[in-house]
Amino acid sequence: MNPADTGPDDTVRIVPSRKRAAWPFIAITIAAVVLAGSFGAWLFRPLATNAPIVATPRPTHPVAAALPFDIVTAGEQEIAEHAPASFTVFRFADNPHILVLDFASLTEQGRMLNRLAAFVEKSGAPHDRVLTDAELDATIREHGDTVETFYLGHDYAAEALVRFFATADRQGIELDREEERLRALLRQVGWSARDVGAALISIPAVGSDPRITPAVRAGILRHELSHGEFFSNPAYAEYVGNFWRTELTPEEKAGIRAFLGRDEYDISVEQLMVNEMQAYLMFTCEPSLFRPDMAGMTQGRLTMLQDRFLAGMPTGWLRDVLTSHLATASAK
Repeated sequence: MNPADTGPDDTVRIVPSRKRAAWPFIAITIAAVVLAGSFGAWLFRPLATNAPIVATPRPTHPVAAALPFDIVTAGEQEIAEHAPASFTVFRFADNPHILVLDFASLTEQGRMLNRLAAFVEKSGAPHDRVLTDAELDATIREHGDTVETFYLGHDYAAEALVRFFATADRQGIELDREEERLRALLRQVGWSARDVGAALISIPAVGSDPRITPAVRAGILRHELSHGEFFSNPAYAEYVGNFWRTELTPEEKAGIRAFLGRDEYDISVEQLMVNEMQAYLMFTCEPSLFRPDMAGMTQGRLTMLQDRFLAGMPTGWLRDVLTSHLATASAK
């Protein structure tokens, strides 16, 4: 998922932020075939402000974590309600192939994941090489952002992480301390090969940004977890791809692309479009994060698509999530 912003309609998004006078914070962007990805993208845009944007100095001597990370297994509700006092790593109980990074500080999150976000999915950034410190700072400023607002939530496939570090090493890029800590985490969990079917997501702490309320944090988490399932479950990813190709009209696909393009997703990456479609349309229920009219769709049509999506959906925790949501919505 990706930075968040507040736009004219006061909605929040889960995607990459874009340069503007004001954003719904989320429209929280997030990722693609190797991504991910934001909510979240989650998936976001910067806060409207008249203050000048100043690049935060980057550490010059990266140091990898000396001790193993304490990885806690937890369910969605427990993670959503967690109040991080420091960097916390969760293994998602319903899909152990998904790691959730919970940051107390948006600065720490940005230092660890912003360069990766640019490499994987940011519109206008190269995806075949890793940005230098100066290039990353320039990219962040060009989008009207700071280290903290560039993305508020992230989601990436393990393959993308492996490719990022291999590319950085090949280029001789000196990474930050936080980025080296991420590399240490990947080594600890054994994500050293490109064929690892796993995913990493991140979420912001409540209050780390004025827009991050408990409801928004929970919404970003649900959005990003669906990305994690897409990256780590080939059967689900195949199902989503077929649904995109056969169930959506050309006009609906165009509306989704336009929505994602406004928030600076790289719309040329087809799998990114497919992945974001399922995350927004099926699993982003918090209205401050997404409404169907943002993609040129009515609520009635969205509900119809959700019913059809559920009908053929592979069994598992994510199917149970959508079943529960639709049952609750129909009871209202």
